[in-house]
Amino acid sequence: MRGREPVNGFSAKDHGIFRAIETKTAPSRAARASTTRKIALAATFVGLAVVLSPFYFPVGDTKCFPAQHMVNALAGVLLGPWYAVFIAMATGTIRISTGMGTVFAYPGGIFGGLVVGLMYRYVRKTDYFALIEPVGTVGIGATVSALAVAPLIGKTMTLIYFWTAFAASSMPGAILGFVILKALRRVGVDRYFD
Repeated sequence: MRGREPVNGFSAKDHGIFRAIETKTAPSRAARASTTRKIALAATFVGLAVVLSPFYFPVGDTKCFPAQHMVNALAGVLLGPWYAVFIAMATGTIRISTGMGTVFAYPGGIFGGLVVGLMYRYVRKTDYFALIEPVGTVGIGATVSALAVAPLIGKTMTLIYFWTAFAASSMPGAILGFVILKALRRVGVDRYFD
């Protein structure tokens, strides 16, 4: 006997098609390990940003926090836009709930990491996009703060005020993030997250 005859036109060899479909739907071991590493790094970034929260300088009703922008630059490049948004939201929530931040932590943190991550992922994979974190923070975040958040909480601050305050925080933070990113690349730590 040679083996089974095809049933409904399928032979035993054709079942390899089903195995290929199953492997496409289930993540591979390497993909799961990569996701685990990214989640661990995201949690580390949240912890780092929260631990560095006492290092801020007040500007009116805002607390300028360069460490958040440093983390945004790192997370946007190493982890991508959605992890960077999650990190900024988690950090902002913890800072606000512990009294170390204001409601402006959300628009001041989210958009910088989002812009860095989107530019790095979809335009060109270069570390220099870490330096455009202020574009998201100042251009989008400060504008949202002035036009939407401040009026909701009864504050009357101008757009120029927010642009200045957010730029004073995000520019040094983005530069610091870029320098740390280059150091991580030099020692090879970044290869675990690509």
